[in-house]
Amino acid sequence: MLYTDWVLIERGFDPNQLHARETVFTIGNGYLGTRGSFEEGYPRAMPVTLIQGVYDAVPVMYTELVNCPDWLPLTITLNGDPRRSERFSLDQGEVLSYERRLDLRYGLLRRSIRWRSPSGKTLDIQFERFASLADPHVLGLRCLITPIDWEGAIAVHASINGYAENQGFNHWDLLTQDQTETNFTEDLQLEPAIWLAARTRQSQIELGMAAKLIIQGVAATFQRESAPGYPTLTTSYQAAIGQTVLVEKIVTVYTSQDIEYPLKAAQSKLVTLPSYPECWEQHKQAWKSAWHTSDVIVEGDIRAQLAIRYSMFQLLISAPWHHQQASIPAKTLSGFGYRGHIFWDTEIFILPLFTFTQPELARRLLTYRYHTLEGARRKARSYGYKGAMYAWESADTGDEVTPRWALPSDPYASDIRIWCRDREIHISADIAYAIWNYWQATGDDLWMRDYGAEIILDTAVFWMSRVEWNSQFERYELREVIGADEYHEHHVNNNAFTNRMTQWHLEKAIAVYAWLEHTFPEQAAALAQKLEITPERRQRWQDIANHLWVPYHSETGFIEQFEGFCNLEDINLQDYEPRTKSMQTILGIDGANKRQVLKQPDVLMLLYLMRQLQEFPYNPESLKTNWDYYAPRTDITYGSSLGPAIHAILAADLGDSQTAYKHFLQAALVDLENTRGNTAEGIHGACAGGAWQAIVFGFAGIRFQDNQPIATPHLPPHWTRLAFKLHWRGKWHPFEITHSASEMNSYHPSPSPEMDEASPTINLRGAIFDLDGVLTDTAEYHYRAWQRLADEEELPFDRQANEALRGISRRESLLKIVGDRTYSAAQLEEMMERKNRYYQEFIESMSPSDLLPGVRSLLTELRQQQIKIAIASASKNARTVIEKLNITELVDAIADGYSVERPKPAPDLFLYAANQLKLPPAACVVFEDATAGIEAALAAGMWSVGLGPVERVGNAHVVLPNFADITWAGILSKLNQHLS
Repeated sequence: MLYTDWVLIERGFDPNQLHARETVFTIGNGYLGTRGSFEEGYPRAMPVTLIQGVYDAVPVMYTELVNCPDWLPLTITLNGDPRRSERFSLDQGEVLSYERRLDLRYGLLRRSIRWRSPSGKTLDIQFERFASLADPHVLGLRCLITPIDWEGAIAVHASINGYAENQGFNHWDLLTQDQTETNFTEDLQLEPAIWLAARTRQSQIELGMAAKLIIQGVAATFQRESAPGYPTLTTSYQAAIGQTVLVEKIVTVYTSQDIEYPLKAAQSKLVTLPSYPECWEQHKQAWKSAWHTSDVIVEGDIRAQLAIRYSMFQLLISAPWHHQQASIPAKTLSGFGYRGHIFWDTEIFILPLFTFTQPELARRLLTYRYHTLEGARRKARSYGYKGAMYAWESADTGDEVTPRWALPSDPYASDIRIWCRDREIHISADIAYAIWNYWQATGDDLWMRDYGAEIILDTAVFWMSRVEWNSQFERYELREVIGADEYHEHHVNNNAFTNRMTQWHLEKAIAVYAWLEHTFPEQAAALAQKLEITPERRQRWQDIANHLWVPYHSETGFIEQFEGFCNLEDINLQDYEPRTKSMQTILGIDGANKRQVLKQPDVLMLLYLMRQLQEFPYNPESLKTNWDYYAPRTDITYGSSLGPAIHAILAADLGDSQTAYKHFLQAALVDLENTRGNTAEGIHGACAGGAWQAIVFGFAGIRFQDNQPIATPHLPPHWTRLAFKLHWRGKWHPFEITHSASEMNSYHPSPSPEMDEASPTINLRGAIFDLDGVLTDTAEYHYRAWQRLADEEELPFDRQANEALRGISRRESLLKIVGDRTYSAAQLEEMMERKNRYYQEFIESMSPSDLLPGVRSLLTELRQQQIKIAIASASKNARTVIEKLNITELVDAIADGYSVERPKPAPDLFLYAANQLKLPPAACVVFEDATAGIEAALAAGMWSVGLGPVERVGNAHVVLPNFADITWAGILSKLNQHLS
């Protein structure tokens, strides 16, 4: 796959990657998530739409997030005669070209295919879809269809598939659909529509879904079909060669968790919706608002930039923007992994992103734990304890849903007991930790009064009943637990992580109650009565906190993971390399339990959490001591995916930027590159949140001192700039971090060219090159692509007309070519896509030999003179061309057609490039071959060198015929002559 700043690109379809890529191309809006399955379907595909909070039970087995009716189906058939019809599908016919793009900036998934049917009919098809962030109940899907070499009948079938399954189990009972519904809104008949209502079998949650179909660009007929559980609306039309037809499918969905009558709500919403473009525009504005506070900018590393934005995107589309009683499952809303259950992943790994960039979402996530508090109390009672004991895996009620048993891979082996539900009790302290940090960051006293305090206090009651007194050593202990490291689940006593988190929890419970008594005495009294918190019990909390043993060696700072850990058989993980399996798989469950090998950080996890608070046992010396011991013993590659981000942060803390960067990429690319081979199960939500923490708390080194965030940066060497902002106590704190400084304010460039104050000479530190016609002759490829398109459309076009297209955007170029000819917006969009495909076909043959004379030597000279280099091209294929030319290592920054919205002659593209170079515009010179490009450079306040005839680029400060025999010194000399 290819990465740009904002767009993830898949070129070519690989059926072996089907399920993993379905996960990767998931879209959503926080209300629901829909995997990247194909609209037309595919053998073995796994179409999944998961709605927040819609759980149902599989009898006797487990509770799981339910796969909801599929809103995607949109199939295309050719020929009206059913006996000769051909259905578009990637497993039939021939795929001539294929590209899929996920635009993270606006949450848009687009797929473009050129397909030849088995009988030889060629079609261009483009799909796009979005789940509205502006209105959670609205889904949009578009399809552009263009016959290339044939004409005839085409039928498009839009359906709702009510037979959605969770890996073989259907949770839905059909209630009604289509014309079987007698009380639907009469206005719904104004546009062709279908609908469906269903109810989950156990939880009795009703769902209503409605869809309408709109076709533009041709006269068409509509027919509604109503196969049970599969309502379908078919539109048919006669297609002509080269004629593009636009089909829009708009879907609305509600459940009984939202409203009493979800089908009527979906129908009413469908009637009152604005047009598709208006829905799309509202959606775009919502995303702009979301990214305004959450975006992280990484310059100097496209891979890292895309990876962190992708991580944040997947969390933003899984967060409950409109739901008060839902949380983010471990696999988000993207797959069946962990059956949609919620773990500590949310509070410890995911929540900080929202606490510091979307505090209202953080509030909602934590409120889920308040609404599931009764489930935690039921669990405590079932184990014979008091207070609230949170479930290791939670669903809708908060009751424990972790399976007791797992099936072994060996069919003759015994079932495997899962002990996490019984022993991994640190989750109650993890939730308290998250609440405390949210409170400190936001100062949200009212939420703490009404929700957070009760959680912290009642879980403290649980700890009081769970600890044991050891009279021999006169200390409290926690025995038979599982810490953060899950390779050790038997005879684990006094796990340092669990004991210290419990101790910390009790200390904070005492502080919270004291705050309540002082600030909200009535609430303190009410909770004291409800939870039976007497002065004697609070004194007991203090006594436990004072005497709960943490195996910490004060002389060395070493922390033993649990009592007796260092007596286990030691292990050297290098002896097992290379490997592609976890150490538990290699050693067996019992073998790993008996050795000093960790699934994930445990002591180091404790140090990370206490580092954020600057509390015991964290200190730099203790971190170094424990890192040296535990990091080499941690199965960081194939153990838990939760580990790499924590290792990245701590390695950055220790000044090891190479190790930190390696582990950051492990976390950030786990799904994009399917490094663990299980992406098909869903997005690793904790990795996504951990990647954000690795950047903010690791590479930026953010800590909180004197009631504000402070940066102590540890940037990877090749990163030139890191920018983000954090919300702390009602105020936004922007950060601009480079290797030289941490700046609290954004850089504002100078408006005029920069000169040395001591003498009238130009002081240039950056060179910005256009691509087409400057570094290589891609202008010829563009011309050939436009010419092919013009011939197909029977539009007048030649090389002279092509000269007018230099330096302007694809859209502006097309409008010049079509002139007065009338085309719909859909047709123009299709023509631009078609031209781009032709261009991509032509540039596939490019190589380093296509660099124009003198270019490589000039770039090399600039690099030697420590002049920063950027390429700024309006082309959206610029990165591909740069790779083909083999000059990537000579370039510091790339600005392309995805970087800005306004084309040349607006200065935006060059200003963006200068910003990436971290230089003021006045310190940059632009090399351009187009009139619009020279105007853009001058408008940006930059020096300009024009390449080509004076009549075209004569407004530049200096004009050159080409780069042959040109040196940097010669260019500076000519610019200084112009100055004088």
